[in-house]
Amino acid sequence: MKMEAVENELKHWGEIIVTTAAGDAYELHLGDTTFDAKSRMIKLTTPEAEYLIDGDAVENIKKHYGHKIEGGDA
Repeated sequence: MKMEAVENELKHWGEIIVTTAAGDAYELHLGDTTFDAKSRMIKLTTPEAEYLIDGDAVENIKKHYGHKIEGGDA
């Protein structure tokens, strides 16, 4: 899947879960994800780490829906 398709889906939806060709899954949000078209990389910044993802290695996009957390656990 082309990186531009991933970027467009994230801009449209706001939060998506992607799976790469290596089988790794990442939850991307508008506020913590950037796209570098020149290097073809997606950068995900989290409190624990900064992930560099091959922008063209994404094989699957899952649109993540908001939901109530049962039991009050956040």
